[in-house]
Amino acid sequence: MTVAETSRLEARLKQLIGANGPMSIAAWMAHCLADEAAGYYRSGAPIGAGGDFITAPEVSQMFGEIIGAWLIERWRAEGAAEAVNLVELGPGRGTLMADILRVARLDPHFAAAISVHLVESSQTLRKAQRAALADFAGPKDWHENIDTVPGGPTFLVANEFFDALPMRQFVFCDGDWAERVIGINAKGEFAFGLGPGRPERAPQGAAHGDVFEERPAAAAIAGEIAARIAEAGGAALFVDYGHAEPGFGDTLQAVRRHQFADPLQAPGEMDLTAHVDFAALAEAAEAAGAAAHGPMFQGEFLLRLGLAERAGQLGAGRNQADQESLRADVVRLAAPEEMGTLFKVLALTRPGAAPPPFDDV
Repeated sequence: MTVAETSRLEARLKQLIGANGPMSIAAWMAHCLADEAAGYYRSGAPIGAGGDFITAPEVSQMFGEIIGAWLIERWRAEGAAEAVNLVELGPGRGTLMADILRVARLDPHFAAAISVHLVESSQTLRKAQRAALADFAGPKDWHENIDTVPGGPTFLVANEFFDALPMRQFVFCDGDWAERVIGINAKGEFAFGLGPGRPERAPQGAAHGDVFEERPAAAAIAGEIAARIAEAGGAALFVDYGHAEPGFGDTLQAVRRHQFADPLQAPGEMDLTAHVDFAALAEAAEAAGAAAHGPMFQGEFLLRLGLAERAGQLGAGRNQADQESLRADVVRLAAPEEMGTLFKVLALTRPGAAPPPFDDV
């Protein structure tokens, strides 16, 4: 992204606010992340050590391998259909899907059954995904949204996808709710303010100053995925950072070069996210006819499915430095002080018995 494009995005946002009044945080996120010319995900390469943040698949291949094994187990448990969709939402640089497909090759029948579908809007990231998946000879296709993914049994993973969907914030003031909005202050700078609006499902027990967040787009997507699974079979895993139960709190954050930043500065140049409400995703999924399992801490999920054992296999016969690196990866993915408890895993299946490792909880 060029400085000129960034400046144009800032100018467009100020023009929109000037013409229409302050905008919601959801609208701000949508413009900053998905603007056709200068949106963060449209034009950048944000993931990795040289980007702004690192996701679990970039930490270690073990993350994707375990998810791949889980998907194959679900496919077998569902009767091993001869044709299924293997779908990833927001596939980043393609690292997770590449690791899943490497595991898929261990079961030739599963590998032959899958058609890969990647839901990705960034042309830069699509290019990286094509390179990462070049060795997979089966059918693969890219989509702007899940609506164009064909019907049929669907096995889906969404890692750090829901946290970047547009989110609305509401503040409880003087006995009622108001929506937090973004306007322009007397200095001509972007600034937070309050406007009319209240949550669709206002929670009880709010005190003055409490902040509540809603993400209608996330619930809608979770419901669509669940409806597909309920109708045609399959399973889904949602892995993200967030809370298991609804609550109060301001979780909007911006990240740039692995550091927290001001979410109102440099629109289009940094990642904007907020914590995921897993209870809302589960409720939407169950309303659409699927069963929701969890959420479970990411660390618990990975360890129950053999993360430590897989690290031992990879480290066998390797030098001490390699083994220490693998141990560090396990800690990064599973330890409570790292990604282990902040990140959580929610599974969707058809109604019935809970799949491993949720059946052991």
